[in-house]
Amino acid sequence: MASSPTKRPLLPGRGTTPAKPGAPTPFWRSRGFWIYLVVLLVLNYLVSIDITAQANSIQGDFKKSVTAGSASGTLFQTERPAFATDNLEALLEQHTVPISATPPGSGGSPLLTLLFSFGPALLLIGGFLYLSRRTAGAGPGGFLGAFGQSKATLYTADSGTRITFADVAGIEEAKQDLAEVVDFLKMPEKYQRLGAQIPHGILLVGAPGTGKTLLARAVAGESNRPFFSLSASEFVEAIVGVGAARVRDLFAKAKAAAPSIIFIDELDAIGRARASSATFGANDEREQTLNQILTEMDGFTPNQNVVVLAATNRPEVLDPALLRPGRFDRRVTVNAPDKTGREAILKIHTRNVSLAPDVNLGDIAGATAGFVGADLRNIVNEAALVAARKGRTAVTREDFDEAIERSVLGLRRPIVLGADEKRLIAYHESGHALMGLLVPGADPVKKLTIVPRGLSLGSTYSQPIDDRYNYPESYLRGRITLALGGRAAEEVAYGAVTTGAESDLQQVNQIARSMVARFGMSPKLGPLNLTEPGDGAVAAQHFSEETAKLLDEEVRRIVDECHREAARLLTENRDRLDRLAEAVLKKDTLDQDEIYAAAGISKPPTAHPTIAPALPANGSSHDGDLAKDEVGSEVTRA
Repeated sequence: MASSPTKRPLLPGRGTTPAKPGAPTPFWRSRGFWIYLVVLLVLNYLVSIDITAQANSIQGDFKKSVTAGSASGTLFQTERPAFATDNLEALLEQHTVPISATPPGSGGSPLLTLLFSFGPALLLIGGFLYLSRRTAGAGPGGFLGAFGQSKATLYTADSGTRITFADVAGIEEAKQDLAEVVDFLKMPEKYQRLGAQIPHGILLVGAPGTGKTLLARAVAGESNRPFFSLSASEFVEAIVGVGAARVRDLFAKAKAAAPSIIFIDELDAIGRARASSATFGANDEREQTLNQILTEMDGFTPNQNVVVLAATNRPEVLDPALLRPGRFDRRVTVNAPDKTGREAILKIHTRNVSLAPDVNLGDIAGATAGFVGADLRNIVNEAALVAARKGRTAVTREDFDEAIERSVLGLRRPIVLGADEKRLIAYHESGHALMGLLVPGADPVKKLTIVPRGLSLGSTYSQPIDDRYNYPESYLRGRITLALGGRAAEEVAYGAVTTGAESDLQQVNQIARSMVARFGMSPKLGPLNLTEPGDGAVAAQHFSEETAKLLDEEVRRIVDECHREAARLLTENRDRLDRLAEAVLKKDTLDQDEIYAAAGISKPPTAHPTIAPALPANGSSHDGDLAKDEVGSEVTRA
């Protein structure tokens, strides 16, 4: 028996590169692709057959020249209606006229017909092959696999400016909570030999602008480890399954670079609690992405050394499965800074800013109660822009004052008010200011102006003496009385009211409703909290109609009592109201000393020195937008 020849492996052709062992076969080389191609061409041919008709078109040649109008000749062409019943064929045969018929569709170019039939399909397939080749190196699946790649940005020690804890101020408690994570990433063996495991996930919770992202980058900078950063919304696409694929890709990259950090900003975009019923469309994609994150975080082993940081300002909407031990084990609250913290933040942001001798960062910190790190950074930048615009060589306190005013109020509005309207606004704002001087325990009034800015036609500013964290009932009533001072001043001076108190009434409603429904400051309802857990909104679904009616009655009672008190004080001090209104009409803007002087009231010794204009983010001002203070009660600011 003859021996069979030895089989040798086929060598790649000249100029080609052999495929790597285990590498996936590109989709365009697979058998399924060619089957798909043939089916597509057949379907394209079947649905693209052209139907033409030439049966109604008649051409002929007269034996003699015929004249029709200005034209003459022997050749003619006409159309015979399909509904004609003139027995034309019999008439032509009777006169022995030769007849020849052309089949429908004849006379066209076969190449042109083929091009119109298969051209669109060939273009589609060619484009698909081009994209498949361009993305062949993107990972398994070629073009389709490119969608599943993570869009996370990788920061390393060589990625640019390194951020450390020295660049973060005002949130010392949060920094201390994360110091253990930094120590673990630097020396994981110190903890592993004792059997300790670092928390798999750390959730940073805080209001927007408090420095959550900056804190996460500082952890990466301190530990000098790879830092994968992205927003949660970047996981989700219209194609179901892409988000889960991106989660797998992100965690695979982080494990390969371990010890490493993954930072997911705005976690609530995909981490919302899953619905109990079936959902479709975008919700399916979001829930699949969330399920994949839960699986990846739960699958960590002690030696993988991947820490997941996430940030959100709405922890109450997150799925409970995310917050259980083994996933986001630890929650770090990032609060708004106090006065000392604000001063430290200002020192960081002014390190590269030339400051004039009259700038006292402590005074600026005291005038910006409620501001967070992002607000303070913006103020420093605005002050530098103002100084540059004025041609200064250093930033002065006046520049900071203007920057604070612009950040709170916006730009001045170039409108001209009539004399009567301007006087009415002066009385309205003087009513607010006078309440701040007369109501016991009210925040000191810092500025009074009738210059239109942003959405306001005039504003009155009050600044707390110190940072407040707990509010007595008398203080909240004083805030309501101060907010109603403008409406009461219109009634006392004009005997009528205007629309100028719109934002004041919004503030009044929010504070009074919070007193009754949130803080239990109603003797009839007692110590009850009637708000929805988490967001603090009053929800009537979980209490009776009788309770809802009683809530409304108590809110109205508080507001009516404060309104009567404001009207009484202004009536008894009508001369002071008139002097204050006349003074602001002459100068348009009054600072603290001028306000006390015009009203004839001695300035209390406990008040801070005037820093004009003092416009704290949580201080009360009027005829403006709404903002939340530390305890969540609504206050207005222009």
